[in-house]
Amino acid sequence: MKRILNIHVALLATVLVTAPAFAQSVALQRGLLRLPEFARVADKASETVNVTPGSKLLGIACRFLDTNDPEEADAKKLCTSLRGVFVRSFKFDEDFAYPKSDIDSVRRQLSAPGWSRIVESRSKKEHTDVDVFVLIENDKAMGLAIIANQPREFTIVNIVGAIDLENLHDLEGKFGVPNLGIESAKKPAEKK
Repeated sequence: MKRILNIHVALLATVLVTAPAFAQSVALQRGLLRLPEFARVADKASETVNVTPGSKLLGIACRFLDTNDPEEADAKKLCTSLRGVFVRSFKFDEDFAYPKSDIDSVRRQLSAPGWSRIVESRSKKEHTDVDVFVLIENDKAMGLAIIANQPREFTIVNIVGAIDLENLHDLEGKFGVPNLGIESAKKPAEKK
């Protein structure tokens, strides 16, 4: 009986020690997309961007933002609540040099429970598709995915963590997130 009790105590101690790491891993998984390697695509591309910082690297990168610069200070504030920013972007010299099936495999992941499309833009004339999805948990945005493709380029952005959608534009141009034309909800400060 004592041996069984010792086994249970050892198992409980193992669970208590590993639970925080497991919980952090599970938390990162919520909102995290499985992005293809795009190795074949990268070989054909004239320009590539591959950003994959998890929470530790993102925290280090956030430290380099200048709090005296208002834009960078806002981005620093936003990135402290994030667990990862993942970007894949490719530009090509020829039209449709990439397999659309790879992009569609990412779009299919966004049909999972919790994800909602908040923007859908299609242009048959220009052959462009833009989708923006948000993962909502407990009435909070906990993940964001942007998929934009056109004949000579495509970009996938996956932001994981608590996201203040009103301040999302502060990440544009930082950490590999392209300028997407997200309008600021903030009003410019009055000049005196």
